[in-house]
Amino acid sequence: MSKTNRDKNYTIDSLHKEREYGLYWYSWIWHIIRPLLIGVCALIVMFGLVSYGWGKISETYIDPVDSKDPSEIKFVVNSGDSLTRVATNLKAQNLIRNRSVFKYYADFAGFGQKIQAGDYTLGRDMSITQIAQRLAEGDGRPLVRNITIIPGWTIEDMAAYFVKEKVLQDASVFLEKVKTGKEYSAYYYIADVLNSGNAAQRKYALEGYLAANTYEIYTTATEDDIIKKMLSQTEGMYSQTYHDRASELNMNMDQVLSLASMIEKEAKTDDFGRVSAVFHNRIKQNQTLGSDVTLKYVLGTRRMVLGAADLSIDSPFNSYKNRGLPPGPICSPSPKAVEAALYPDQDFVKEGYFYFCSKNPDTGELHFSKTLAEHEQAVSIYRPLWEAFDQRTGAN
Repeated sequence: MSKTNRDKNYTIDSLHKEREYGLYWYSWIWHIIRPLLIGVCALIVMFGLVSYGWGKISETYIDPVDSKDPSEIKFVVNSGDSLTRVATNLKAQNLIRNRSVFKYYADFAGFGQKIQAGDYTLGRDMSITQIAQRLAEGDGRPLVRNITIIPGWTIEDMAAYFVKEKVLQDASVFLEKVKTGKEYSAYYYIADVLNSGNAAQRKYALEGYLAANTYEIYTTATEDDIIKKMLSQTEGMYSQTYHDRASELNMNMDQVLSLASMIEKEAKTDDFGRVSAVFHNRIKQNQTLGSDVTLKYVLGTRRMVLGAADLSIDSPFNSYKNRGLPPGPICSPSPKAVEAALYPDQDFVKEGYFYFCSKNPDTGELHFSKTLAEHEQAVSIYRPLWEAFDQRTGAN
C-alpha cells in the first residue's frame, strides 16, 4: 500500500474515531439533561393545571363577588354572633361567594376568635381575606367602656353623669326604673324595700342600692344592664358577716345602708367611725338625729347654712323633726361607710359623744361635742365660716 493510501486510511479512521467520541460525549450529556427536561416539563404542565384549577376555585369561592362594584354596603356584627352566623349574614348580603369557605378560611387563618361586634362598611369588591381582616380589626369603636360612680352620689347625680358621658341618651327611662324598682324584685333586698312600710316615702326605691364603683360595661349596655350590674355589686359587697352584725345591732340591711349614706354625706373617711358613734348614741337615746344631709337630700341644696324654714320642712326625711333613721338611703355609700355604720368608734360610743358640726368646710374636718351647750358654742364659732363658704361657692 502506498504511503498516500496509508495516510488516507489513517485520516478516515481518525474521523470515525472523532465522530464516535463526539457522539458519545453528546450522548452522555443527553442522558443527564433528558430526565431534567422531562421533570421541568412535567412541573410546567402540573403548575399550569394547578394554576388553572386554583383559578377556577378562587373564581368560584374566594374572589370578590364583583371586583367592579365599588358600592359600600352596611354590615352589622351583633354582640354574641358566632362565626357561622357572621358567615351566613355575609352570604345573605352577597358579600362573599360561599359561606362555608369563608367560615373555614377565617377559622384556619386565626380570624374566627378575633371578629368583633360592630357596624361595618364592606364592599362586593373585597376578597374574603380583606373582609375577615376588616371584621377582626373592629369598626373603630370600643366594645366596652368604664363608668365610675362616686361614693355619695344620688340617683339623680348618676342620671346626670350617664347623660353627660353619653352612656345614655336621656335619663328618663333610667329614672323611672329606679324610682319604682318593681322590675328588680328578684333581688331579695329590693323585694324587702318594696314590701316595707316606708317604700312610698322614698324618692327612688333603689336609692342607696346602686353601688359606687368603677364598672366595665358594653357600649351597647341598656339601663337594665347597668342597674343590674350595680345591684349585683351591692349584693357582693354586703356579705353575710354584715347581715350577722346588723342583726346584733337590731338593724336590717336597709337601715344599715340608710345610716351609711348619712355617714358618707356628713364626713370624710377618717371621721366615719366617730360620726357613726354619734348617730348610734342618739338612736339608743331615741333622739332625733338632727342631720343636715337628710334635709339637703329633700331640698336639693348644697348650702352649709340651713334656715328655720329649711329645718321645719314637712318630710319624713327631716331628721330634725322625726326620730330614728330616714325612710331610706340618701345616696350610694362607700364600703367604708357601710363598715362604719356597722362598727362605730367604740371610744366615742362609750365617752358619750352626741353632736358634731363642720369645723372647716374646705377640708371637711369636724368638731365633736358631748353636750348641747358645747355643740351650740362650736356652732357659733364656725357658722361664719359656713356662711363665707356658701357665699364663695354660690351654693343654693
